[in-house]
Amino acid sequence: MVVDTDDLRTKLEQKGELMLAVSEFDEPLEMHLHDTEIEDGTVRIQLTDGVLTFDTDEVVAVWHHTHSLADFGLED
Repeated sequence: MVVDTDDLRTKLEQKGELMLAVSEFDEPLEMHLHDTEIEDGTVRIQLTDGVLTFDTDEVVAVWHHTHSLADFGLED
Protein backbone atom coordinates (compact mmCIF):
# COMPACT_ATOMS: atom_id res chain seq x y z
CA MET A 1 0.00 0.00 0.00
CA VAL A 2 1.36 3.40 -0.96
CA VAL A 3 -0.09 6.29 1.02
CA ASP A 4 -0.06 9.68 -0.64
CA THR A 5 0.70 12.55 1.75
CA ASP A 6 -2.11 14.74 0.39
CA ASP A 7 -4.66 11.89 0.52
CA LEU A 8 -3.75 11.07 4.12
CA ARG A 9 -4.02 14.74 5.14
CA THR A 10 -7.39 15.06 3.36
CA LYS A 11 -8.78 11.93 5.05
CA LEU A 12 -7.67 13.22 8.45
CA GLU A 13 -9.24 16.63 7.80
CA GLN A 14 -12.53 15.00 6.73
CA LYS A 15 -12.75 12.50 9.61
CA GLY A 16 -10.96 14.36 12.42
CA GLU A 17 -9.18 11.17 13.49
CA LEU A 18 -7.75 8.08 11.83
CA MET A 19 -6.11 4.84 12.84
CA LEU A 20 -2.89 3.78 11.13
CA ALA A 21 -0.91 0.59 10.93
CA VAL A 22 2.74 1.52 10.51
CA SER A 23 5.31 -1.11 9.58
CA GLU A 24 7.77 -0.17 12.32
CA PHE A 25 5.23 -0.33 15.19
CA ASP A 26 3.46 -3.38 16.64
CA GLU A 27 0.30 -1.51 17.68
CA PRO A 28 -1.96 0.72 15.56
CA LEU A 29 -1.54 4.46 16.00
CA GLU A 30 -4.36 6.93 16.45
CA MET A 31 -3.91 10.35 14.94
CA HIS A 32 -6.14 13.35 15.50
CA LEU A 33 -6.47 16.54 13.53
CA HIS A 34 -5.37 18.64 16.52
CA ASP A 35 -2.11 16.77 17.22
CA THR A 36 -0.89 15.61 13.79
CA GLU A 37 1.11 17.28 11.03
CA ILE A 38 1.45 15.59 7.65
CA GLU A 39 3.79 17.14 5.10
CA ASP A 40 6.59 16.24 2.69
CA GLY A 41 6.02 12.51 3.16
CA THR A 42 6.35 12.69 6.95
CA VAL A 43 3.80 12.27 9.73
CA ARG A 44 4.41 13.94 13.11
CA ILE A 45 2.12 13.11 16.02
CA GLN A 46 2.46 15.24 19.15
CA LEU A 47 2.19 12.95 22.19
CA THR A 48 2.10 13.94 25.86
CA ASP A 49 5.76 13.03 26.27
CA GLY A 50 7.27 13.73 22.86
CA VAL A 51 6.81 13.65 19.11
CA LEU A 52 6.41 10.48 17.07
CA THR A 53 7.72 10.88 13.50
CA PHE A 54 7.58 8.41 10.61
CA ASP A 55 7.44 8.43 6.82
CA THR A 56 4.14 7.97 5.01
CA ASP A 57 5.68 5.11 3.03
CA GLU A 58 5.78 3.14 6.32
CA VAL A 59 1.96 3.30 6.58
CA VAL A 60 0.48 -0.09 5.64
CA ALA A 61 -3.22 0.56 6.48
CA VAL A 62 -5.54 3.46 7.27
CA TRP A 63 -9.06 3.27 8.70
CA HIS A 64 -11.60 5.48 10.41
CA HIS A 65 -12.04 4.65 14.05
CA THR A 66 -15.42 5.15 15.71
CA HIS A 67 -16.99 4.52 19.11
CA SER A 68 -20.48 3.43 20.06
CA LEU A 69 -22.54 3.66 23.24
CA ALA A 70 -21.92 -0.07 23.72
CA ASP A 71 -18.16 0.58 23.79
CA PHE A 72 -18.73 2.51 27.00
CA GLY A 73 -21.39 0.22 28.47
CA LEU A 74 -24.12 2.81 27.80
CA GLU A 75 -26.33 0.93 25.35
CA ASP A 76 -30.07 0.79 26.01
